Amino acid sequence: MVTAIRNDQLGVDWRFLAFSLDQAHAEEGETPVWDRPPLERGTGVLSLEWGLAIRDAFNDRFFDFHVAMFAARFDDGRKTGKEQVVRDVAASAGLDVDAVAEEVASGQPLKTLAAEHTEAVDRWAMFGVPTFCEDDQAVFVRFMDRNRVDDLERMLELLSWDRLNEFKRTQIAR
Repeated sequence: MVTAIRNDQLGVDWRFLAFSLDQAHAEEGETPVWDRPPLERGTGVLSLEWGLAIRDAFNDRFFDFHVAMFAARFDDGRKTGKEQVVRDVAASAGLDVDAVAEEVASGQPLKTLAAEHTEAVDRWAMFGVPTFCEDDQAVFVRFMDRNRVDDLERMLELLSWDRLNEFKRTQIAR
């Protein structure tokens, strides 16, 4: 997806919103993750804070960080809830790590996470990532391959088809 956006292949204006799976998995009535002490927020909040800090204050490096963080987590199996891992990923994406850490420490990214997650749940009933939203329609999508612009194009076409609610393979031939 990042490749398609960077190359403006789809003519779509994208907005990346934060969604916390840690909060989505919290029990009803439990203290929201953004109101907990840092070590009790779960494994994904720290990387979301850094991602939001970079998206909002260092936007020219956001995609580099996003791709590097995804690879650290899913290709390398690194623990992205660990501050040293997040710092290493930020450095690998060409960011001034101390400047990003200062932005995270300001508390603004955590406030943004609370606001965006709440909007995603209240407006679109979001429950997982990635979810693609257009107007009042939202679709959770699990792509099988990365960097397939044709898959993204097909998904965008299907987004407006509101007579199909669920289509899920019972087995994946891999």
